[in-house]
Amino acid sequence: MELTIDDEGRVILPLGLLAEAGLDPGSHVLAYSDGDGRLVLRRHEDAIQDLLERGAL
Repeated sequence: MELTIDDEGRVILPLGLLAEAGLDPGSHVLAYSDGDGRLVLRRHEDAIQDLLERGAL
């Protein structure tokens, strides 16, 4: 799915895409760059669990 970044740096993610990722409006996510032009959104609870278990995202 192709999305556009607006003049204020925002991207609107369709609800269907969020649902496929197990996210709902109001979900807390962590965002970070994974290099090569990739941005990653992770459910907050999943990222915290990875940090506790493996020490990395």
